[in-house]
Amino acid sequence: MELQLLVNGEQRSVEADADTPLLWVLRESLALTGTKFGCGIAACGACTVHINGTAARSCSIPAAAVQGQAITTIEGLAGGAERHAVQQAWIEHQVPQCGYCQSGMIMAAASLLAKNSNPTDQDIDAEITNLCRCGTYERIRRAIHAAALNISRGDVEATRGEESKEARHG
Repeated sequence: MELQLLVNGEQRSVEADADTPLLWVLRESLALTGTKFGCGIAACGACTVHINGTAARSCSIPAAAVQGQAITTIEGLAGGAERHAVQQAWIEHQVPQCGYCQSGMIMAAASLLAKNSNPTDQDIDAEITNLCRCGTYERIRRAIHAAALNISRGDVEATRGEESKEARHG
């Protein structure tokens, strides 16, 4: 069946079975491989994308169910900027170890900050239910707090991909 999907601001037409998970349409039909396969049962969060601005696990959503909705992947998160504030904070706080789960974590964090501009650690723990086998949860919390601060200050450097002095010289 031909599906019409709005992905990262672009209307895309793809051939796929109606029940094909969105994850596989993104990865295989559209070559957007930043969204990862982790568990296939919507438990780990590696496949997190935004559907109409809200974090969603793409491995469990039939692609046909999101026709006409705005889908944002990690590749489209920053819009026209080099990096989203959350992506910049991830770099500055050296969040990733292996990096596999990070695109899903970043998408979940960006969704959280769109709803809650000043989350507590408890808010972060309640909202970010993605799994990280490397155990970088404390770094994730620090990066989310830093991104929230940069967003609240209107720090455009954070979204242009310019690293902090500490990251450049540290």
